[in-house]
Amino acid sequence: MLAAVRVLDLSGGVTDTVTRLLADLGADVVKVEPPGGSPARDDRPTLAGASIPFAVHNANKRSVVLDARDDDDRRRFFALVEGADIVVDGAAAAFGTSGAELADRYPHLVVLSITDFGATGPRSSWCATDPVLFAMSGALSRSGPTVGAPVLPPDGIATATAAVQAAWAALVAYYDRLRCGTGDYIDFSRFDAVVMALDPAFGAHGQATAGQRASSWRGRPKNQDPYPICPCRDGHVRLCVMAPRQWRGLRRWLGEPAEFQDPSYDTLGARFAAWPQISVLVDALFADKTMKELVAEGQSHGVPISAVLTPSRILASEHFQAVGAITSAELVPGVHTDVPTGYFVVDDERAGFRTPAPAAGADEPRWLADPATAAPSGRAGEYPFQDLRILDLGVIVAGGELSRLYGDLGAEVVKVESANYPDGLRQSRVGVAMSESFAWTHRNHLALGLDLRSEQGKQIFRRLVTQADAVFANFKPGTLTSLGFSFDTLREINPRIVLAGSSAFGNRGPWSRRMGYGPLVRATTGVTSLWTSEEASEEARAAGARHAFYDATTIFPDHIVGRVTAIAALAALIRRDRTGAPAHVHISQAEVVVNQLDTLFVTQAALGAGVAEVRDDTSVHAVYPCAGDDEWCVISIRSDNEWRCLTTLFEQAPLADDSRFATGESRTAHRAELVQLVSAWTSTRTPAQAAEALQAAGIPAGPMNRPPDLLEDPQLIERKLLSAMVHPLVERPLPAETGPAPFRHIPPAPQRPAPLPGQDTRELCRTLLGMSTEEIDRLIAEQVLFAPV
Repeated sequence: MLAAVRVLDLSGGVTDTVTRLLADLGADVVKVEPPGGSPARDDRPTLAGASIPFAVHNANKRSVVLDARDDDDRRRFFALVEGADIVVDGAAAAFGTSGAELADRYPHLVVLSITDFGATGPRSSWCATDPVLFAMSGALSRSGPTVGAPVLPPDGIATATAAVQAAWAALVAYYDRLRCGTGDYIDFSRFDAVVMALDPAFGAHGQATAGQRASSWRGRPKNQDPYPICPCRDGHVRLCVMAPRQWRGLRRWLGEPAEFQDPSYDTLGARFAAWPQISVLVDALFADKTMKELVAEGQSHGVPISAVLTPSRILASEHFQAVGAITSAELVPGVHTDVPTGYFVVDDERAGFRTPAPAAGADEPRWLADPATAAPSGRAGEYPFQDLRILDLGVIVAGGELSRLYGDLGAEVVKVESANYPDGLRQSRVGVAMSESFAWTHRNHLALGLDLRSEQGKQIFRRLVTQADAVFANFKPGTLTSLGFSFDTLREINPRIVLAGSSAFGNRGPWSRRMGYGPLVRATTGVTSLWTSEEASEEARAAGARHAFYDATTIFPDHIVGRVTAIAALAALIRRDRTGAPAHVHISQAEVVVNQLDTLFVTQAALGAGVAEVRDDTSVHAVYPCAGDDEWCVISIRSDNEWRCLTTLFEQAPLADDSRFATGESRTAHRAELVQLVSAWTSTRTPAQAAEALQAAGIPAGPMNRPPDLLEDPQLIERKLLSAMVHPLVERPLPAETGPAPFRHIPPAPQRPAPLPGQDTRELCRTLLGMSTEEIDRLIAEQVLFAPV
């Protein structure tokens, strides 16, 4: 879909994923490497001596080697820059320039300059790792047991989230360039991105907590079982019972116990409060059954359920194999292993892994793609999507985030809602007209009340499709077709339409009809089984916990799914504008998780297959106690040099050569002793004091922020990441993101309040469909339309 896009990749290491995303969608990506190749080619884990993350994240690219000290190579470099559409900066300084200077010199360019904390602000010199970003984003404070050390997730989630947000920002700026003829410069901060996009403290919190007020409470998670994990004969399964009909299915499965027949149990709050009693019945039913048996039985009763699997199980699953989500590839020369194919499915075809990462300098320094030649139709400084109309059928977080991203950039987003099946995020506290989650996720929307199950409602929707650019949906696969609006039907109505959607396990394959929410996806894909620690497990067992899995309060990957779908939809719109072709893009939440953790999955696959030597990463990432009540920081020790710097900071230089800690392998083997030693130092300092001292010594570290801390974070304040959003139905202003990244030419997001159900029905029917007042009133009376009284 991005066949006309030329991307110059000057990145390396953790930012390689950004351009891999664009390459998967067809962009011509040229990676510039120094003589000898990128240092990231040696990053661990390695397979047969080659870096696994480099191999995975540089697939589908071309490589040129340019020596910045050579005059001819410098001329070749600037010729590539001049012909590019997008430059992802990481090495421009070697050629005597910067990303900002390139954007000034070549006004057509979109330059994405990626750093850990951005180029401005008091912490712009800080360095970060995946765990440090996770801690500082506020997400760590909402994971782990109710007491004791918080628990880090599997390594890679924060980094992959930042990469998705960066790709989205770059593609938005490119689309704007096509519209107005002017490129952009983006000072992109990975920290900003993770705060906004991973599991935002100030954003939709998921259906289980949509009715709760966003709190300034600084405590730890009060409830580790909103999505219960239950033991069974051969492991654990997870339930995700949200809707009343799902509860009734569980009750039926339990044999209709008399004590839970009261209609009050149809509400989430009542079930959460009674879960200790309900769980006794569930545990008795599940004890002698296998995970496979329980998943089959639960699905037959309409109960959302999944097994808590390991990563190796998902790679070998019938579903992933059947849909081509896993590819057997020659990842490094002479070595084949299983590799996640990629995020995107376009028109029922995989848009992912095609060619392995190239050898350094394998290609000539020239462009293969013909550039786009569309004549500009707008002006710089306007919203890039102001001419787009989106029909939004999306629900809960993944659907809501997708449409919000477009509304924040100027699109006219029409939320089409049924009176009988309102969006789950609309549930709110008693006496409150709108939940904060809905206010965040559906700002800049218009609301149309329409019964799509009625024949007249279908006709109205058909008329809307003729005037739309895209339809967004995240129903269970088959739902849109059952309503009479398959992709084939939509493109008959509008030959230029883009249909973009997502679902738990994709729209094809053995698991496609499974009911699914984010927690079930995490359990199925192995994230839940990995989100634990030995220390936390011991504490949890001592406290009588039901299990030692600590991903309960996150709604990962919902926000990322929304952004991945947004990228695919925008690529489809770019192709549509270039060729006139419609498109259907569909994103599987499960595949998003696996691709977010692709290095981990490939490493485990290679270890299991035994095809070649695997040398794992020996970095030590840990959560350390700090001075104060339940205060923590995260420190990463990635190299011998960082360990030496740490011992100097502690004024214990002899420890640098201590045989227990002198090498990465020995530090990993003596991890518990190392954590105890470092904890003695951190426990005498606040998280901020510890982080500042460590960062000054060149060691990645960060405090465990809670939501209130983010509002006071000096870096986020300096970069204006959040601004107060006022809604007339919400009792206080809400902190809300100002946009996907700081652009030069794209204004901050507007903040039109999220609508009530059917709030704009009358106006939309008049302006878009030309209906008379009498016709609208008649359709409302017949319950084809609905609007506020």
